[in-house]
Amino acid sequence: MAAQITGGFFIGSRQVQSAERFFAVNPATAEKIEPGFSVSSENDVEQACALAGSIFDRYRAISSEQRAHFLDTIADNIAALGEIAIARAQAETALPQARLSGEIIRTANQLRLFASELRDGRWQGLRIDPAQPDRKPLPRPDLRLRKIPLGPVAVFGASNFPFAFSVAGGDTAAALAAGCPVVVKAHPAHPGTSELVAAAIIAAIKACGLPDGVFSMVAGSSNTLGATLVANPHIRAVGFTGSRQGGLALMEIAARRAEPIPVYAEMSSINPVILLPHALERRAEALAAAFLNSLTMGVGQFCTNPGLLVALESPALERFTRAAAGGLPQKPAATMLTPGIFANYNAGVARLRSAPHTKTLGTGAESQGPNCGQAFLFSVSAADFLASPKLAQEVFGPSSLLVRCTGDEQLPAVLEALEGQLTATLQLDEGDHALVRQLLPVLERKAGRILANGWPTGVEVAHAMVHGGPFPATSDGRSTSVGTLAIDRFLRPVCYQDLPQELLPPELRA
Repeated sequence: MAAQITGGFFIGSRQVQSAERFFAVNPATAEKIEPGFSVSSENDVEQACALAGSIFDRYRAISSEQRAHFLDTIADNIAALGEIAIARAQAETALPQARLSGEIIRTANQLRLFASELRDGRWQGLRIDPAQPDRKPLPRPDLRLRKIPLGPVAVFGASNFPFAFSVAGGDTAAALAAGCPVVVKAHPAHPGTSELVAAAIIAAIKACGLPDGVFSMVAGSSNTLGATLVANPHIRAVGFTGSRQGGLALMEIAARRAEPIPVYAEMSSINPVILLPHALERRAEALAAAFLNSLTMGVGQFCTNPGLLVALESPALERFTRAAAGGLPQKPAATMLTPGIFANYNAGVARLRSAPHTKTLGTGAESQGPNCGQAFLFSVSAADFLASPKLAQEVFGPSSLLVRCTGDEQLPAVLEALEGQLTATLQLDEGDHALVRQLLPVLERKAGRILANGWPTGVEVAHAMVHGGPFPATSDGRSTSVGTLAIDRFLRPVCYQDLPQELLPPELRA
């Protein structure tokens, strides 16, 4: 498979060029990157969605093994992209080569994980209640259940993971595994990377002899394009990772449709880290060092970045703050993903700095380069935090706020005041177990993943992973966008009552 960038988008296997163009920008240099990329029109979106709708029944009818082989083939094709894809992604995102190399491996592995799930068969959720004709007072009919795919899915590429949460990322992998054709809206910040990955998927479709239209990719920088995609009647569900504003807008469009559809949006999370007393007493300095590494990893551009610390006032907490504030100047500013993300980060930091009761504990090193995010650590009392809900809003970047509690009663009160979160982390020792038992019921209601003595940055792609949480972390806290349980978002149950054996789906017979 020859990898090259042409500036086109895909309606099925047909690559389309348009007169209207947009360009990626290298965030490290603020320079425009050639070539220009074609902008999809509303008619292009309609063609892609209609094509997906027309082949849906053919695609969902193929065997689980055929779909698994398809996913494995996509994984192989993406892994084979190698240096050309890494170089292009690096130019479009300023992410380091090692990070991008690892992300390609993760993207291929999560496709292979869904392939193994298909071969296992549990994803179908099969249930059989045999008939009981002699049951009194009424006989029971024969009932058999399986899950079937919803239909074509719209997927929005994310800015911060050009491979793993983008064109062939977790949403696309889960939808294709479920038997749903996919129409991707490529993220405008990395169109070249998106084209390369889309071509790898198209090549896999051809190699596996699948219907044309199982995958399409539209492109452009306007919000109208995404709105048109979600509003299209052929689309049956949406996968989105991005801002709260963007997710809410798509949810509103989906709800206004003549036939509303689910939007699975990952949107906003500050991922509280609770520093418990015994853990602080024993390892305050080590916790501070580990916290700074997590805070500044990837310039803080992870949805699981530790944007909030919560702790009880104590001499050990003072040791932690001194170590954290002292270590921040050694953390260099680095290029953020896009000029827009950089501007929004600065606005969020300015909001925290200007809040009447916050204190700046420390700042990272400055940089003269364009779009470089500087790290910040702020502090506020629990009382002032509880009185100022805006302090709990996400700041996407290497910024965190320490909430100081003066008594045991303030700690659960702060956690109760939080919105839904992707993660909540407990830094604990054995002496903290009694307090943790009090906090766990609150954290279970607030977060999709609860960590002990780790850091939230880093999401393992595995069967038991939950990357989701109550609103606004996600639009539907019953789901996950990482791990094999993600397939459930794009399935629905169907019950067959008293259907003759020869008419039942093969997996429900006998």
